[in-house]
Amino acid sequence: YQRRVRGVMKHPEFVKYNIDTSFIEKESDALLAPDDSDSAILRTLNYLGEVMVNGTDIAGLHGKPGPMPDPLPAVEGELYPRGYKQVLDEEGAEGLARAVRAREGLLLTDTTWRDAHQSLLMTRMRTQELLTVAPLTAAHMHNLFSLEMWGGATFDVALRFLHECPWRRLEECRAAVPNIPFQMLLRGANGVGYTSYPDNAVYEFVKKSSECGVDIFRVFDSLNFVDNMLLGIDAVRQTKGVAEAALCYTGDLSAPDGGGKYNLDYYLNLAEVFVKAGAHILCVKDMAGLLKPAAARILISALRREFPDTPIHVHTHDTAGTGVASMVACYESGADIVDVAMDVMSGVTSQPSMGAILNSLSTPNTDFDRERLFQINNYWEQVRRLYRCFDPGTQATNTEVYKHEIPGGQYTNMIFQATSLGLGSEWTRVKEAYAEANEILGDIVKVTPSSKVVGDLAQIMVSNKLSKEDVLEKAGTLNLPNSVVQYLQGYLGVPEGGFPEPFRTSALKGAPTVTGRPGAELQPMDFVAIKEDLIERFGTWITDKDVMSYAMYPAVFEEYATHFNTYGDVSKLSSDMVFQPLTIGQEYVYNLDKGKRFYITPVAIGQVDPASAKQDVFYELNGEPKRISIKNKSSAESVVTRPKADPALKNQVGAPMSANVLEVRVTEGVKVSVGDPLCLLSAMKMETVVSSPTTGHVTAIEVSAGESVAAQDLMFVITPA
Repeated sequence: YQRRVRGVMKHPEFVKYNIDTSFIEKESDALLAPDDSDSAILRTLNYLGEVMVNGTDIAGLHGKPGPMPDPLPAVEGELYPRGYKQVLDEEGAEGLARAVRAREGLLLTDTTWRDAHQSLLMTRMRTQELLTVAPLTAAHMHNLFSLEMWGGATFDVALRFLHECPWRRLEECRAAVPNIPFQMLLRGANGVGYTSYPDNAVYEFVKKSSECGVDIFRVFDSLNFVDNMLLGIDAVRQTKGVAEAALCYTGDLSAPDGGGKYNLDYYLNLAEVFVKAGAHILCVKDMAGLLKPAAARILISALRREFPDTPIHVHTHDTAGTGVASMVACYESGADIVDVAMDVMSGVTSQPSMGAILNSLSTPNTDFDRERLFQINNYWEQVRRLYRCFDPGTQATNTEVYKHEIPGGQYTNMIFQATSLGLGSEWTRVKEAYAEANEILGDIVKVTPSSKVVGDLAQIMVSNKLSKEDVLEKAGTLNLPNSVVQYLQGYLGVPEGGFPEPFRTSALKGAPTVTGRPGAELQPMDFVAIKEDLIERFGTWITDKDVMSYAMYPAVFEEYATHFNTYGDVSKLSSDMVFQPLTIGQEYVYNLDKGKRFYITPVAIGQVDPASAKQDVFYELNGEPKRISIKNKSSAESVVTRPKADPALKNQVGAPMSANVLEVRVTEGVKVSVGDPLCLLSAMKMETVVSSPTTGHVTAIEVSAGESVAAQDLMFVITPA
């Protein structure tokens, strides 16, 4: 019936009113022809069936989610009051900077839509929750300087774990909040990835981001490497966006040694370079919450003195519990803007509380209606309950961060990674190893992707029970993560003080190194050829924005595209339909598109068919019965038990960690030398090449591509030549 009605509404003769009473009889076959909705809803039912039979495919979920938030009331009053977005549109980036400096009082950036959930909930926030609160945000938080809502880890997590298009999130949120500047986190020459890219990829990515709705680009480099920063600043300046250049903060300016190599002159010299390069705003980016109030006064007062016309924006995390005090100290020392999060999404590894900062200022802030903020905060409190299944349980502040220096945005993800690697019970040791890994690598600035380098090395150290001394001594024989090898090769740039020797030379085992800015030596990407290839492989829905997703994360985008073609756009499903199996007998409403609403009721799940390992899932779809067959993966897969490698036998090669085998690069009988690659492993964004520890012939291969291994599982046997 519904298909017939849709067919009537779309029929060209009906649209032209050129019909009579015999229309339906004459056009019956055409009116019943399948349309896109039929295909889309079948893919959706398949996805829901997968969740019901095999569980959710969103990695990191543990326990049960909470209830869905209550519906929010309609906006009372003006929908889109004037905000700083209008100032930017009318006066440009320079005009916005002048307006910020001319204003009295503290401005705020709300990170709830990005860094707050990255720091508290493993970056798992879906677009649905953002769009739900968007009308109230636009109406009652219009005096924000900006809304941080894109970039950083949210880009690849959207594709990799949430099966959402990050560009669609940006465009939909932009349409819903047209009056507040949108801010993104740009990793300089690393785009939103973990490595360096050809220059044209970075420029094109920034251009597309600006066109889709990003206003303010917080540009940083994970090593404060100037050459990488200059590229990012220039890419932003070629758009209509605002270039906010970040000084990544580490160490302690208030310490007796003045911060060591990361002293006040170090930061002032960086700031001078960035301002001369055209930065509209200076940012102090304190990734781990190391900026103590005393250090904040030293740094911000010096920056204000040296750069009186440039706005200063400060970002921190509240891991140690000093975030509010530090941000108030920054404001009193001359900062114009600080990052905050809604109260229930603040604190611990997230940003300081918006309410706490507003109530701590000597001069009352009248930009916000507190009752309206409470209303929005209550919504986020319910969202926090819904997402409790992604909360790692970091319940309190901890000054141990001054020792290990783990960034707030990395902390919860590292807990998940450690648990996935079987190291959950050794979290204390992982934190200790993080500090040791940082020392091994040269006491570096730690923010993505350099923080990932430190974290990957720490996880390998704990997995293999290696001390700092062990790593330094055995560097030439260890299978180090690719991220560590690439850092030592120079693919992220050059750390302050240079690379650590002799560790670097030993670990690289003769691998080539890069000098200068890595991206300068890379060949430009051919976006036209990439698009043609993607269209051929995945379909005509591929856009130029999808090409940029592929440019940043080729393998991740391919997985996303395959998932999209198999299951459709799952971002349109409500979170209670994605995080857990549907409840038998409960009716769910699914809005596929405007005017396309479906009522889905799961009726029953059949038994597993021993021959096919499939189960039938029965639904009522708009009152009509539907049946979908889903393979039960636990029944279809056999459990593989592998022998362990004997660490006393050098010719037995064991897995350095729990991981998936991506590639096996040798065959039985082939001759290998010390350091030759045997296979490639992957575990939670960490890739490791396993190399031969000896010279000889491969006489046994115990793994295949696509299989999983546990730490120390026997993978290869090498018989000495």
